Amino acid sequence: MRLLPLVGMLFITLTLVGCETQTGRVEKSSRATDADNTARNERDRNSATQVPTDQAENQADREISANVRKAVTDDDSLSINAQNIKIVTSNGIVTLRGPVKNTQEKAAIETKAKQVAGVTRVDNLLEIEANR
Repeated sequence: MRLLPLVGMLFITLTLVGCETQTGRVEKSSRATDADNTARNERDRNSATQVPTDQAENQADREISANVRKAVTDDDSLSINAQNIKIVTSNGIVTLRGPVKNTQEKAAIETKAKQVAGVTRVDNLLEIEANR
């Protein structure tokens, strides 16, 4: 069995993301376009950007993150994206990242985070999704 070169594997993978039309052409689905967050991923590779792996390993910071997460997920009025934001705590400083529906969600999450015991500061880096 001959293995395809990496470029060939990449082509096959990208082709599977699309959908075949009646003419036999493969067209990129809009769903794949909507899910593209390459720019965010590139930004998050920057060492100055707080990402979940930067979560402090001490008990107090883990509890703060867990309590902020609980406050956010317990609010059924928030969108699914808002309930799935990234929460990173280091030395009592909570960093919030990810997409939310609107400015009201962004403000509501920041308020919830500030109300959690042990939080010294909230860095609200939540991004409002563009209207689709």
